[in-house]
Formats: sequence, C-alpha cells, structure tokens
Amino acid sequence: MKPLNVLSVASEVFPIIKTGGLADVAGALPAALAREDVTVVTLVPGYPAVLKALQRSEVVHHYPSFFGGTANLLSGRAGGLDLFVIDAAHLFERPGSPYLAPNGKDWPDNARRFAALSRAAADIGQGLAPGFMPDIIHAHDWQAGLVPAYLSLTDSPRPGTIITIHNIAFQGIFPADLLFELGLPASTFTVDGVEYYGQIGFLKAGLQLADHITTVSPTYAKEIQTPEGGMGLDGLLRARSHVVSGILNGIDDKAWDPATDAHLARTYSRDHLEVRAVNKAALQKRLGLKQDPESMLFGVVSRLSEQKGLDLVLGSLARLLADGAQLALLGAGDKTLEDSFKTAGIVYPGQVGCFFGYDEALAHLIQGGSDALLVPSRFEPCGLTQLCAMRYGSVPIVSRVGGLADTIIDANEMAIAIGAATGFQFGPVALSPAIDAFERAKALWRDRSTWQRLQTNGMSADVSWRRPAKQYAGLYRSCRPT
Repeated sequence: MKPLNVLSVASEVFPIIKTGGLADVAGALPAALAREDVTVVTLVPGYPAVLKALQRSEVVHHYPSFFGGTANLLSGRAGGLDLFVIDAAHLFERPGSPYLAPNGKDWPDNARRFAALSRAAADIGQGLAPGFMPDIIHAHDWQAGLVPAYLSLTDSPRPGTIITIHNIAFQGIFPADLLFELGLPASTFTVDGVEYYGQIGFLKAGLQLADHITTVSPTYAKEIQTPEGGMGLDGLLRARSHVVSGILNGIDDKAWDPATDAHLARTYSRDHLEVRAVNKAALQKRLGLKQDPESMLFGVVSRLSEQKGLDLVLGSLARLLADGAQLALLGAGDKTLEDSFKTAGIVYPGQVGCFFGYDEALAHLIQGGSDALLVPSRFEPCGLTQLCAMRYGSVPIVSRVGGLADTIIDANEMAIAIGAATGFQFGPVALSPAIDAFERAKALWRDRSTWQRLQTNGMSADVSWRRPAKQYAGLYRSCRPT
C-alpha cells in the first residue's frame, strides 16, 4: 500500500473540545488509520481550549486579512493528535460552546467562522503548509462543507475530497447576501453549487461537490435518501447515490475499556461480570437510588432532545419502574424534558436519579453499573453509547433505526437459541413498541444465565475503529487523484 496523507477537517475533536459524537470520531480515527499507513493531520478552529492544549506550535502561515481580521495557521500537537489550528481571535476567542453563545443561541457570525475553517482547509490542500500535502481532505459535517466549493474555484491539481454526514438534521444554512463576504463568486450560487432554496447551504455544497459522501452507518445511508430521513437533501443524495456509502463508527477501545477504566469503582472483564455489582452499587449511591442489587437498573446517557426519543422513556415510566426497577440518567438539552425527569425523580424517589449536564466519569459509571442502556432514538446516524454499553456489559435496548439497527442483534427466540443476541430492538419508534421491548428485557433479566450470554456476546464484539479504519483507508485510496 502506498502511504497516504489525509487532512481531516472538524469543528471539534476529542479529547480537546467536544460537544458530541463528531469529536469522538475525529479524535479516534487518526490513530486507527495509522495502522493502515495513513497519516492524518486534523484542522480545527483555535478555540481557547485548543490553543491552551497546543504543544510545540509554530506558525506555518500568516493571513493579514482573514474573514474580518488577522489570523495565523499553526501546527502542533495536542491530545495525542497532529493538528493544524486557525488562531483567529476575532472568530474563535470567545466563551460558550463551539457553536453557541452563553445565551444558548447560535453565534451570529457562524457562517464566517466555519467558512474560515473550510477556506483554510482548501488552502492547505493547495500546498499552504510546508512539508504537508494532503492526498485527501476529509470534511466532517456542515462546518467543513465549503471545502469542496473553495477547491472547485482553482484549476490547479487538488486533493480528493470526502464529506461525512454525522447528522443530516444540522445543515448550516445562511442568507444568500453573505456570498461575497464568504469569498464565493456569483458563479457558485447555482443548484450545482452552494445554492439551497435561495440560501447558502454549507452541507448541501459539500454533498454536491465532494468526490465521495459517507455517513456513519449503512442503514442511515439508506434512510437519508428518503423524504422522511433526508431533511430536504434526499433528492440530491439519490442523484449521487453511486458515491454515497455508510461506514459504521467505532469507539476508542482504550478509553472505553472496563478492565482499565479509572472512572469505575471497580474494573472487570467479561470473565468476571460479578464485579459489575460494585459499580452498580456506586452508581446507585451517586444518584441517590435505593441500594438494592436486585433492582434492575436502566441507564441513559444522552442529549435530551426529541430526536433521542426520551419522551418514550417518560411515557413508559410507570411500567418501566414496576417491580422496583430503577433509572439512572445523565443528559442535558431540552428544558421541558429536563423538568419532566426532575419531576420523575420526585414522584419516584429512590428509583429515578438524574444528573443534568455532562460528566465523563459518570458516563463511564453508568455504562459499567447499569444492567441495560436505553437508546430509543427517532433517528440515529450511528450512535456511540450503545457501542460503549456492549463493551461494558450493559445490554442495549434500542429503536430499529440507523446505526442502532446495524449494531445490535435483537434477543428474539432464534438469536438467543444460536447465541447471537446482544440486545433488544423495537420498531416503529412509538410508545407501545418501546414498552414491549422494555418488558421483554425485564423478563429476560430474571433469567440471569441468558442475560449473561447477552452481556458476554456484546463484550466479545469488535466495536473498535479497526474495521472502519480499513474501510476508510480503502475509500481514501479509491478517491486519491491519479
């Protein structure tokens, strides 16, 4: 295999800056690709957390005028990753999340901020950084969607381009009058360019102009080509279906390893599942649940939103908690959902425990201490929590959508008989099927030997990045310019 240089372009990257699964993918994939003779350098915005973490940095290019101010392109390392960083205080030196101001609203200049990310990526693709010329630019989500658009403006040789959709619900749509401010000529404002229903569509531009489109599971790749799942982009994706593929995400199996996890009260392996009882007791104590090893404990680690289907958990609580079962929830988001779960904690004291926000250690403890993990999403491009659950012996209960359908084998009678089951699926995504799945899980949990087989099946599955990395490496090589 010939070595490959890849520039990964992402608006967040674990362990430096994270709001969701995109960061996990951008952070874990480079190390896995190194085994495939692929060198990855990741371009990220210079948020305060990124600049603080950057080690041995040097300026590789100075922009005297860059989307409203001066900027430097830095190279360095942070979090075990090789990085390019856009040091532009006028764009990225501010409080709040990468996308939202402290008031919870989008930064009003997000179009300019993430156009800058794409512009810098395109410049690197044209040789801006001495000593690094990418064969492929891998753009992630709408924030990097303009990379192929900027590259389309040059007649010089350019890298191959791939864009990955992590969630098609987020598209980066902005007013058309920003076109020239973003450095896009009028010729790009067409249906075959960046125009999207009279506005500028960042994700649409990437899907239209990239050499290849990937998303994060095979089933989601099919779903986004339907009117129900495509969020207005299904027609474009059907027209380009010959370059659309789904590659399942993996997880960092070193960061998520119950045998070495410092966040757990007690580490364990699939050969010593009895040790999980220590983590269950620690989780019950942490969230104020009744200290009872015989209570089935359901876990949730999720953004609180309509997409995640957590209203189905609320609607089924009376049935879910019957017989003394418990719920441990970690999440944040929709205030109505937060308030409803707070109320549930009052109505069911000792049975419902919630932490609103994000706590990495608690996320690991829920995976290591819960008996089952609930992921009832209405749509789910891939999902990572169910993969972590399998790794930790918490049996996933999931809706039959997207990557959840691709990663969990339902514990139906035949799957149990042949020893293949790893969890529970339900569909359609509605209250009655969800309750049925919860009841099936509760019934099977009483059969501890069968339940243990589900746990060991999940813990034996390869949920790492090894297989996806091979698929990405093959795709990169097929898109490499000749």
